[in-house]
Amino acid sequence: MNSLIVGVIAGAIGVGYFIYGKRQARLTPLLAGVLLCTYPYFTDSLLWLSVIGLALVAAPFLIDF
Repeated sequence: MNSLIVGVIAGAIGVGYFIYGKRQARLTPLLAGVLLCTYPYFTDSLLWLSVIGLALVAAPFLIDF
């Protein structure tokens, strides 16, 4: 899988988390959404893209503010 595809998928999930967090006034999905949209710009390795992406996708389920 190409790192560009992983970045696009992370961004799409990030937009969904951002919208959900904003509408529900919940901080964790809002921050996870922002980070999911921005972290692919700073990471080139496919391994780190996947690891960070999975951690950010799971964060709203594991951390609740």
